[in-house]
Amino acid sequence: MGTTIEFYDFYVYATAAISVFPMLFFHSASDTGALLASLATFGVAFVARPVGSVVFGHFGDRVGRKATLVASLLTMGIATVVIGFLPTFYQIGVFAPALLAIMRFCQGMGLGGEWSGASLLAGENARKGKRGFDSMWPQLGAPIGFALANGFFLFLTVSMNYDSTSATTNHTFLVWGWRLPFLFSSVIVALGLYVRFKLEETPAFQVSKQRGEVVKAPVAAAFRTSWRQIIQGTFLMLSTYTLFYLMTTWILSYAIGKTEAGFLGIGYQRFLIVQIITICAFAVTIPISGWLGDKVGRKRFLTGTTAAIMVFGLTFQFFLDPARVGTGASADIARITVFMLIGMALMGLTFGIQSALLPELFPTNVRYTGSAVAYNVSSILGAAVAPFIATWLATTYGPGWVGVYLIAMGACTFVACLTIPETKDRELDTIGREAVEVVPEREMAAID
Repeated sequence: MGTTIEFYDFYVYATAAISVFPMLFFHSASDTGALLASLATFGVAFVARPVGSVVFGHFGDRVGRKATLVASLLTMGIATVVIGFLPTFYQIGVFAPALLAIMRFCQGMGLGGEWSGASLLAGENARKGKRGFDSMWPQLGAPIGFALANGFFLFLTVSMNYDSTSATTNHTFLVWGWRLPFLFSSVIVALGLYVRFKLEETPAFQVSKQRGEVVKAPVAAAFRTSWRQIIQGTFLMLSTYTLFYLMTTWILSYAIGKTEAGFLGIGYQRFLIVQIITICAFAVTIPISGWLGDKVGRKRFLTGTTAAIMVFGLTFQFFLDPARVGTGASADIARITVFMLIGMALMGLTFGIQSALLPELFPTNVRYTGSAVAYNVSSILGAAVAPFIATWLATTYGPGWVGVYLIAMGACTFVACLTIPETKDRELDTIGREAVEVVPEREMAAID
């Protein structure tokens, strides 16, 4: 429930960053310039995510998983609702994109603390031998939140008769309709808070606290005792992040754009339908990923999936060449739908097992911080710049080079997979205990 809400908030911004913000918040001499400026604010959240991982990881490893998850949800939800009230560039000038960037930073902080807490909550309560499958449930928040966000935008554009490719379109959506998905966040955040207040603390954290292993400075302890695992975790997520933001944010701009770059020019509504249909492949393959991760092992499964992602990178030119797909005909829609289905299925396979794998690399007393830092530093390298780099590559050299970019990121993850041990049979409360520092009783009292 919580990750669905968090990802909904995040993707509402991602969708608006392509379809709305370039026109309302950024003034540029060209359509591409406004789009790139909007994507830059989209990337601000990924800079904020490591900050959120440090802040929320600190309290998650000291105070507990439950209270930290409540705080991360509030941070994300309040920032999203405020975006729904922001004035545009035409009302307050350059202050509009500045305020937008600040709220985007707060969104990033909230999500920076969200994923690890939710994954730990699931994994530290998992059944024996089923941790891969049990840990994948928070991962389902990503496709569900994405579908809700895009579904809301699709409903609004249809009901308000808005089509970005039509000269006679109704502009009610641009005047105020785009604000509704952001304001609706307040309703679902209230639901999420209700769920999270009913949670109980995880057994692994309670055991760690009873042993006196809770540290005053989890960030320092994580980098001192688990720096190798942080580096490994960062690169393990790299191809996952790159693939996802190519399949969601960049592909939306490439598909609906009809700029001087000569993108595909598919109608906004039509492409939203394609995204909502293909996100089902993402949702379906996440449980498969968790199940196979338990059966064949995390390392072997992720290595094979990463190799498949690299092969998929070779198909970009075939599927996305504007000379073949630039007419908006039914055959073009079918071609890009197949492309999206393959990409989203691979995304579910690589993403589903990460919520078990990354926490399994770290001892309990720095698990929240370590997994959060690795996950969110990877977001800068693999997600923050991905839409920007892909837009530049597609504009300058064509879509085939976007596939080359994905292959390069996949190669980094492939190497990282080779360096990690198999973790599926590890007991969470014994991982890395030889490096765990026992805190004196006086200091434990101060922490309490």
